[in-house]
Amino acid sequence: MVSANVVLKAEKRTMRKALSSTLKTISPAIIEKQSKAVADRVLLLDAFRKSKTISCYLSMPTMELDTSMLVQEIVRSNKTLFVPKISSDDSMDFLEIHGADDIKSLPSSLWGIREPGPTWNGFPRRNALDAACDDLDVILVPGVAFDRTLSRLGHGKGYYDRYISEYEASGRPRPLLVALALQEQVLDSILPIDDHDQKMDMIVTPAEIIY
Repeated sequence: MVSANVVLKAEKRTMRKALSSTLKTISPAIIEKQSKAVADRVLLLDAFRKSKTISCYLSMPTMELDTSMLVQEIVRSNKTLFVPKISSDDSMDFLEIHGADDIKSLPSSLWGIREPGPTWNGFPRRNALDAACDDLDVILVPGVAFDRTLSRLGHGKGYYDRYISEYEASGRPRPLLVALALQEQVLDSILPIDDHDQKMDMIVTPAEIIY
């Protein structure tokens, strides 16, 4: 008998494959237009305007909403910015970024995503889990697909689900989880999820904010 977990994983793989095919058909111009619309909505959020410490992913060159406008605004508004760094042991940390020039100098890693090294100007970068760091107010979260119950389907590595669990387990308050989505990534059907999959607090799309 096939276990429920095996069936769930197969359903997730099928969903990712279908969404990947859809995302490949979206032109760079459409992605740029949708990315600007999402950025405009995020910047108007009360939670964003009141936030002091934010994590935002640095987007892939294709098949994903472009976060460059949001990242630039976070830096310009003097908020503390942390971005993801995938380690060799397949864990994820959030490391601090020190301004626009720092972002421009970051090397590209797997999938063409810019990632910070462990140091900046010869000093260790702060990790969002460091005791001296302020709590994260907001995490801007990527994904492959989302539904209207605030469920998220990631790329299958579990980076964000594990990180959020570990962050809360450290005794810190749970940050506001704001998913960023192209319109094509929001499904009317219910996503296949399990107990380890973190629910979002809101999903920002070009057309609406889903609570």
